[in-house]
Amino acid sequence: MKNRVKNFSEEHALWLKKRSFRLAAVQAVRIGILLVLLLFWELSTRLGWADPFLVSSPSRIFSTIGSLYREGTLFYHIGVTLAETLIGFAAAVALGYAIALLLWWSDLLRRVAEPYIVVLNALPKIALGPLIIIWCGTGSKAIVFMTILVGIIVVIMHMLSAFMQTDENKLLLLRSMGANKRQILTKLVIPSTRAAFISMLKVAVGMSWIGSIMGEYIVSRAGLGYLIVYGGQVFKLDLVMTATVLLCLLAAAMYFLVVLLEKILVKNTKN
Repeated sequence: MKNRVKNFSEEHALWLKKRSFRLAAVQAVRIGILLVLLLFWELSTRLGWADPFLVSSPSRIFSTIGSLYREGTLFYHIGVTLAETLIGFAAAVALGYAIALLLWWSDLLRRVAEPYIVVLNALPKIALGPLIIIWCGTGSKAIVFMTILVGIIVVIMHMLSAFMQTDENKLLLLRSMGANKRQILTKLVIPSTRAAFISMLKVAVGMSWIGSIMGEYIVSRAGLGYLIVYGGQVFKLDLVMTATVLLCLLAAAMYFLVVLLEKILVKNTKN
């Protein structure tokens, strides 16, 4: 018996070692690809293969970041966009989740609302820009509203679909045991859609950044979207590329926070 436990432990340790090696290899390849792309980008501009005025370069982007930092505006613009995005993201997730629960709860309300939700999802939100300015003014409120508008429909559709796909056999079992709708919701529907919730958050992260930058394109006096618009207007394409790179880094950081939350929930579920 001891030999069998020992053999199993050694095999398990070997499997963990191989798994760790594969994960490390994937990370190394990802970083390697990024470094190769950056090196090729830099060399293509230095060797004259591409015009640095049109495509910028990593060194020029680092130089622009340094200039913004010395001017004291780097973290100001990052903070403005980040605050607008986080507020819009949190509001869209909270409101969208609540509305999805309400639609799951009421079959009549869901049947009435579904076509309107589909139409609102298909509507180009940028078309509502002039109305948003009239409704919310020309400040951060308009940008946050645009962020919520872009994200909330996606949250509703994603979570409502997850709620409606709850295992029918489990639903029948709870109903046969006399569970009411509130108990079914809290004991089965919500717990069984944790994976879908995390998946929704990953999608909502991207939508929130799209919404905030769309809002800053329409009306803004500060933020990374403002820098992109301003840079394009005065042909400072280094500034445009710098703001775009900063957006990529912030969006990636926000996405990895969601991934970290996923790992925590998975670990707690196993425990």
